[in-house]
Amino acid sequence: MSRFSVVVPVHRVQGYLRACLDSVLTQSFGDLELIVVDDASPDASAAIAAEYAERDPRTRLLRLPERTGHPERTGLPERTGLPERTGLPERTGLPERTGLPERTGPGPARTLGAEHATGDHLLFLDGDDLLLPGALEAADAALTAADEPDVLLCAHDRVDWWENVRPGGDDLAGDPLAVTPAAWNRFFRRGFWQEQQLAFAAGAYEDVVPVHTATLRAGDRLAVLDRPCVRWRERRAGSFAKTPGRHHFAVVERYGQLLAAVGPDERARLLPHAAAHLLAVLEDPGRIAEADRRDFFDAASRTYGKALAADSYASYERLRKADTRRLRVTRQLKRQKKKLRARAMRAAYRGDLRRSLDPHLAVYGAYWNRGVSCNPAAIHAKARELAPHIRGVWVVSSRTKHQVPPGVEYVIEGSRRYWQTMATATYLVNNSSFPGGFTKRPGQVYLQTHHGTPLKTMGLDQRRYPAGTHGISFQKVLDHTDQWDFSLSSNPHSTEVWERVYPSGAYRALEAGYPRNDVYFTAGEGEAVRVRQELGVDDGRTVLLYAPTHRDYQKGFLPRLDLRRFAERLGPSYVVLVRAHYFYGAGVGLESHPQLVDVTGHARVEELCLAADALITDYSSLMFDYACLDRPIVTYAPDWQAYRLARGTYFDLLSGRPGETPGAVATTEDELAGLFRLGAFDTPEATALRAAFRERFCPYDDGGAAERVVRRLFLGGTQA
Repeated sequence: MSRFSVVVPVHRVQGYLRACLDSVLTQSFGDLELIVVDDASPDASAAIAAEYAERDPRTRLLRLPERTGHPERTGLPERTGLPERTGLPERTGLPERTGLPERTGPGPARTLGAEHATGDHLLFLDGDDLLLPGALEAADAALTAADEPDVLLCAHDRVDWWENVRPGGDDLAGDPLAVTPAAWNRFFRRGFWQEQQLAFAAGAYEDVVPVHTATLRAGDRLAVLDRPCVRWRERRAGSFAKTPGRHHFAVVERYGQLLAAVGPDERARLLPHAAAHLLAVLEDPGRIAEADRRDFFDAASRTYGKALAADSYASYERLRKADTRRLRVTRQLKRQKKKLRARAMRAAYRGDLRRSLDPHLAVYGAYWNRGVSCNPAAIHAKARELAPHIRGVWVVSSRTKHQVPPGVEYVIEGSRRYWQTMATATYLVNNSSFPGGFTKRPGQVYLQTHHGTPLKTMGLDQRRYPAGTHGISFQKVLDHTDQWDFSLSSNPHSTEVWERVYPSGAYRALEAGYPRNDVYFTAGEGEAVRVRQELGVDDGRTVLLYAPTHRDYQKGFLPRLDLRRFAERLGPSYVVLVRAHYFYGAGVGLESHPQLVDVTGHARVEELCLAADALITDYSSLMFDYACLDRPIVTYAPDWQAYRLARGTYFDLLSGRPGETPGAVATTEDELAGLFRLGAFDTPEATALRAAFRERFCPYDDGGAAERVVRRLFLGGTQA
């Protein structure tokens, strides 16, 4: 038997779950069991929990077979994962926008977890929230000091998507019934929970009845821990609290059930707190839409036979309007900002926006208009083959238009044709963003392909590392995210990260693999020979591709490697292809040397990977793509600690753990040269690491990613 049983229901929280589970399992007080209940989650939440259960015996995973009950508009997107690699995904046409999935809420999952718990005290934690450091140690001390009370109330704080932390706002010195009625801000003695036959309801506001009931029945066996134990994460979109609708009327029903079940004295004590909660729901535009306000008020009034601290809805409205003047001013300012932006839009573009969408027009972009490349290029090429009725137009800059392949239609960013194309295209495909602040129209479908698997922090996570943000507007990042309909993912790790760092209720994860990697599975041996010949590399020589990434904290290409000396130490049997990050332009001015070839300006990095016998890189996402080839990957990371501190990373690349390190590692130039001179770059140990790395980060790549995307995006309405 453990001191604490922490119950965590999970449903569509894959982007947040690891942090939640880590916050429990790394507590300084370790006498606990962690019970994760898979609430029939359609994402990777259960797989993540299973991973934790396998490596930590304190963790158990329970599963609910399905979610049934009343419909609730959650605002969360459905996943469009493609777990079966033997066929193509279902052709369902254009994306459906945030439907009404059947669900019960976390209540039954919490109840199931409590039934399987063995600990002295229960704590219910949501899968996207955090247990603060030292919380269980403080709770243990408080419970011991209070002689094991039936209920221990604790404070909480809250954090928004900008990572601004604020106090929870509860006054724990006052009436316990005034504390936020949530499952996660109190510990329950398990014996008391069972004796009182407490359980969470199915549906919305599932914790109102059991939480208030426990508070009332605990009486003087209720204690208070006045320190934050839980951090409530406020989701930007997709959460129940952020989705207005009539499902919030359930809170009226919950209080009706509660008040009907208690005695007169308890009812009198509860009424003011019930009214305060209902008014808070009513006044929250994220919950009750303007059109539903009167009905909500009337429902609550009928339930209690009173008008909720006002004589009528009209008098209540007068009070509300007086109290919300500041809120109205804020809304007016936002509307004015939008109007100013609209006035600044080109007059011609305003006219174009009134034209009909072209159902056969797709616009592509990559790397902030640098040319035809990456995932969008692979999708464009496959669409010309499988969906020739789709006319593809690329957005490029005036500086790179000469690099557009013959026969590929393009427009120059910011030009009249650019705005016409953006206004009328039905499909938008990009691995970064389109320029100019375009207006996404109803009926347009935006596929964000991304351009790499994240090792370094991305999106909102970058706010923790200001040295690498360079004036990024994170509000603009979120505005851009809200335009996406699909977010392409190459592996479960990416799906988890994208969902958290680009929070939005608008898009769905498309787990299809990276189209740009298809060539690694479809190219014949002659392709590598052709590329080598074009680069002037003789047959029989070992080709190394050296491709370091950029550093946010430095300017220009400054390799931490004397390339000339390195090549000479390797000997004439080696050739080193040097590929600087695209931020540094088309070439880096290498000193002439017969074993060094500057390939920074080469149009397709995929061809360079095919030509290379091994990859040397530091923190570039190219390592994840190159793993598809199952060839040696050498990590050369002389500044790993500096990079981690300046930019932040999602795992320890140098740990040597399977799934984190792709092969041999060097941190000095001598070590790097020694790996190749002694053949230590390609050993059975390195091969085993590469296999685990490939399994984790290349599970969807099989040569058919572009076809899956094209059929899902362009042929959904015409294919069986």
